[in-house]
Amino acid sequence: MTAQKPTSNVAPGNTVYIRNIHDRVKLTEVEDALRTLFEEYGKIVEIVVKPNQKARGQAFIVFDNPQSAAKSIEDIDGFEVFKKPLSCTFSKTRSDATVAREGNDAELEEHKKTRLAEKERKKAREAQEEKLKRPAPSDQPDGTQPPTRKGLKSTANAKAGVVPEEYLPPNKILYIKNLPPDYDADEELSAVFQRFPGFREVRVVPGRQGIAFVEYQNEEGAIQAKKATGGMSLAGNTISVFFQRQ
Repeated sequence: MTAQKPTSNVAPGNTVYIRNIHDRVKLTEVEDALRTLFEEYGKIVEIVVKPNQKARGQAFIVFDNPQSAAKSIEDIDGFEVFKKPLSCTFSKTRSDATVAREGNDAELEEHKKTRLAEKERKKAREAQEEKLKRPAPSDQPDGTQPPTRKGLKSTANAKAGVVPEEYLPPNKILYIKNLPPDYDADEELSAVFQRFPGFREVRVVPGRQGIAFVEYQNEEGAIQAKKATGGMSLAGNTISVFFQRQ
């Protein structure tokens, strides 16, 4: 009796998610090999090979129908490419190309917003997990924690768990830093940030120059604004844009 492959609990779709690709092979060679291997199963809409170091060894094949995707998974899962067996399953989410084919512009835009929001949340979760793994900093030469006075708690562990501003999870309020002195936040800054959906208001802190807060109706608008304006130059100053610390 032939052993059956374990079934996936991911709903069938047009996109095949591939793992365990040899990460030392050039991306162009990987894409060519995947195209040659998968194109016999149907029309390929898109091939996405992940270039960043953390996601190396992964790729997505988008077909124009779920039947082609299902048949390719059935045949190719476990097949060796570049001396490594591929792991093939259905992707958990639809690709941009699939949404563009099956929906309209509004659906595609909403899909991109959702994907970007989840990417920001994942980045924040990973940063928090990485912080918690690190040992608390020590001021003692021998690496031990400094003694604390009775009734007082050391702040070392608290500092170790603080997530840097660039990895804070998404929310609907942005924190803007390094604004030019005497910059007109009410008019000029509003003109910059009201271009993004759900804009509500710009708030400044009395007596504090160089910072401001921008609020949106939901975090999707804030995510778009942060991505588009981070590192923007205003009157000669390069501004920093973060999500507000909750």
